[in-house]
Amino acid sequence: MDNGSSSRIVAGLRAWMETAAPGARLPSTRALTAQYGASPVTVQKALRTLAAQGAVETRPGVGTFVRAVRTARPNDYGWQTAALGAPRNRFPQLSTALRTVPNDVIALHSGYPDRELLPERLVRAAFARAARGDTAVGRPPAAGLPELQAWFAAELGAAAPAGVAPPSPGDVVVFPGSQSGLSTVFRALVGAGRPLLVESPTYWGAILAAAQAGVRLVPVPSGAHGPDQDELARAFEQTGARAFYAQPNFANPTGAQWPPGLADRVLGIVREHGAFLIEDDWAHDFGITADPVPVAARDDSGHVVHLRSLTKSVSPAVRIAGVVARGPARTRLLADAQAESVYVSGVLQAVALDVVTQSAWRTHLRSLRHRLAARRDLLVGALREHAPTARVEAVPQGGLNLWVRLPDATDLARLVRDCEDAGVVVAPGNEWFPAEPTGAYLRLNYSGPNPGAFPDGARVIGQALARRQGR
Repeated sequence: MDNGSSSRIVAGLRAWMETAAPGARLPSTRALTAQYGASPVTVQKALRTLAAQGAVETRPGVGTFVRAVRTARPNDYGWQTAALGAPRNRFPQLSTALRTVPNDVIALHSGYPDRELLPERLVRAAFARAARGDTAVGRPPAAGLPELQAWFAAELGAAAPAGVAPPSPGDVVVFPGSQSGLSTVFRALVGAGRPLLVESPTYWGAILAAAQAGVRLVPVPSGAHGPDQDELARAFEQTGARAFYAQPNFANPTGAQWPPGLADRVLGIVREHGAFLIEDDWAHDFGITADPVPVAARDDSGHVVHLRSLTKSVSPAVRIAGVVARGPARTRLLADAQAESVYVSGVLQAVALDVVTQSAWRTHLRSLRHRLAARRDLLVGALREHAPTARVEAVPQGGLNLWVRLPDATDLARLVRDCEDAGVVVAPGNEWFPAEPTGAYLRLNYSGPNPGAFPDGARVIGQALARRQGR
């Protein structure tokens, strides 16, 4: 009945707006509730629908108004077609995970943790100190602040077993975020037109970075426990690839963590083929019931290039990542990085270093582990109760996401639209496949805002699936 009432209000308001002047104020929620005999929730849903359609605009604390229609003079950009020519590479669209949505929707799509999960007090204090320091006016070294290089090296070296030499600070190059680091690594170590093996599914940002670098992706099937090692070896042999991009710990989107035996076997395959393992350790700070153990900690022969980002765990405003590479590979990465951006903001480097070297940082990470566990379990339980045909193939031991398998006959695009029409934004899983998807999936983020709404979000997903299956 709510859906019918909402549609009835939308139709009624559209009829009213046909005779209203642009900028006219709509009746208040209270007035509309009385006029249509509907609940305030149903009225708000109708107003959200009109706003999403571009018919009205809401001004917080003031009201909702008929959106003025702006008639723009058409411009002729045809000259640019000849000037630009055909694109060398067609880049994938930016992921749904980057969308900004209104506060009144249930956001299960995001790629970043909610603000309440960030060390906000530490970040604000670090920015204040950095503004008073030398980094606010000085130019940092091209490879990064020495103290930050030393921190990245020490973090990786702490996991090195006996007999493996830990990395030195000089092996580290600091980047303005992991996306920049991936682009540089793919350009410098793989090269345009050459093959790069990747897990499938894999991080959408890596797919985008590969397209930007002109790298040819070769998918290797990967599931809840990591990549198929036989298929990986076969792909190396058939393509002659010299690099494999992977996320051994809490992969985005699957949440998979490689068991130690698989990590050793993959490292052996990479060494056998004289190749690089490009290890994306994006979720290093998001362990829940397991701790991440970087594969790079087991290798001192330069086969593993290790990328660790602080953007998601410290703050989206602090786009800092470190790449650990040994030998000539590090020299080549630094040369490419300098050509791209010369150096990384010293202020942002100083802020990142300040935050992660505070004793309160470790306290924050311990608290974060428990809060992520509660959110993960809440969303898993809600899906099992309200959307039983949406199957979580493996509950991740860390990271930020659930990888949800849908029934094979699911019209994924339609399901995503149905959910959004009901106020729930989800990310379609096909954005994480470097080739054709092997099934219908959703990637749901349990670190987003308003976890109390997770049951409602799961209920909407379940209802949308039930409607489509019943047709």
